[in-house]
Amino acid sequence: MRAISFFSGLLLVGCSSVQTLPSFDAKNWRYATDPHGSQVILNEPLVQEKCVKIGFDRVPRVDKQNNSWVELIYDIPQGSLNGVSHIEVTYQSDKPLVIKLSQKEYGGDGDKSYAHYQVILPQATQPITREVTLSDFARPDWTPNWSKDQGIVSASISALYFVPDLTDKEGGNATITIHHLALR
Repeated sequence: MRAISFFSGLLLVGCSSVQTLPSFDAKNWRYATDPHGSQVILNEPLVQEKCVKIGFDRVPRVDKQNNSWVELIYDIPQGSLNGVSHIEVTYQSDKPLVIKLSQKEYGGDGDKSYAHYQVILPQATQPITREVTLSDFARPDWTPNWSKDQGIVSASISALYFVPDLTDKEGGNATITIHHLALR
């Protein structure tokens, strides 16, 4: 009976639907958008007791040098993914959900390509749980040729970025809710 109760809770929409999962710590969650007009849409606090919920309005790419972007960011409390091989997430997203590994070798302190290893999870209008391993992640198709692939360096990954799969050309709107996140 307990399993049926938990499963039926997953079918409900909203943060309060998942009763058995742990609370979220607000100090580990933040968001970022480009300076070109993309926006965050918050109708309630970003971090709630049982979920993290955010909406985005991404503008189309401005020009060749100025791309738009939106990100929900989870700063890993331990500071790295050392010892982690699996990421389990229960989420809702009205667009496919991209999880990026924010690794310093590819970011602002590295080659500045921002071609981080990523995995794309399916759109989910109801809460769904997916587990991925680090071996499921790959660099994006648009990775510049000059960006040397240094592999996944767990000690260099300080955050996970949750990004709605919106196109550079069209931009668009999306809502993401994270109900549960576990790093193992």
